[in-house]
Amino acid sequence: MNRILCISFSPISTDARVLRQLAVLAEFGEVTTVGYGPLPTGATAHLEVDRGAVSLPQTVSGVLRLALRRHRAVELTAPAERVAAALLHDEAPFDLVVANDARALPLAIAVAGDAPVWVDLHEWAREENTASLAWRMLVAPYMDALCRRYLGQAAAVTTVNQSIAELYRHRYGVLPGVVRNAIPEQPLTPSPVVGDRVRLVHSGIAVPERNIEALIDATAALDERFTLDLYLMGDETGYLGQLIRRAARVPRVRIHSPVAPSALPATLNVYDLGVYLLPIASLNHQLMLPNKFFDFVQARLGVLISPATETSALIERYDLGPRLSDHSVSVLITTLRGLTADDVRRYKNNSHAAAAALSSAADQTTMRETLTALL
Repeated sequence: MNRILCISFSPISTDARVLRQLAVLAEFGEVTTVGYGPLPTGATAHLEVDRGAVSLPQTVSGVLRLALRRHRAVELTAPAERVAAALLHDEAPFDLVVANDARALPLAIAVAGDAPVWVDLHEWAREENTASLAWRMLVAPYMDALCRRYLGQAAAVTTVNQSIAELYRHRYGVLPGVVRNAIPEQPLTPSPVVGDRVRLVHSGIAVPERNIEALIDATAALDERFTLDLYLMGDETGYLGQLIRRAARVPRVRIHSPVAPSALPATLNVYDLGVYLLPIASLNHQLMLPNKFFDFVQARLGVLISPATETSALIERYDLGPRLSDHSVSVLITTLRGLTADDVRRYKNNSHAAAAALSSAADQTTMRETLTALL
């Protein structure tokens, strides 16, 4: 039986994209995962990296090397890389190594030996965290160097949509296959629209860049027809705590504990419109096709997301929701005020009609074809 290694410097057991990847990898062999958190579903064995071990250099010498562009000297020196390499010391050989994101490439190439490497790039690597000055000055050039050095050595490359695939082709000379963030088609139907009520919902990680407070403020400014439910992961001592206090002043806003990715579509199904008002602050934002879009569709909701090239094209193609002109609270309020019950019902029915086309079936086929070729 094939031995497959899957590397992801993320909490894999809650990383929806990697979990979908593992489900397909498990069809082709025994999978050993390396990353944060406990044994994830789909893995035969798991090598856990302590959450305190970061995946990028943070020592004075490591940061200095990044600043001096001594990128070869930086590889495999981050705490998480060192821990993972030690855990893998007696595990080789593998028949396939999967690297999730560019930061996993040095370790994947180092442990692969003669085995092929498949790298799955979850976004445009250079701009993963452009909100951070340190990232822009120090880490972005390192991500660029990793892609230049290693993508050509990978036996297969995939990424999240065609626009980002073209960026990798243009800059690095490799054309990735496309594996979207879609989830399996769910056995759901649209929930009934209740009178003229509009039940808004948002789910995900509570971090400031996601502008969740704007959803609360918009709901506060709207009339009694509108409610907002938030399913959020985060630290109540930080941004999530701020949101909880803000929501407490708006009776029509409720904050819930997060639910498992597998349970999310059924949980969201009782609502009407999925909303995500992300400010477009980077190329990754402009080209995003996020998990939320596919979660909303499989939950049979209308979709209301900040204008972004790939997402807006699908919303328009399948008539899944009104198009926002920007990410401002005022535009969201105006757009929502103009909705009728018939509009909401049409969007929900259109999500139902598009659910098969916007499911993970095509992406699973791409992964299986990739694995068949490599193994």
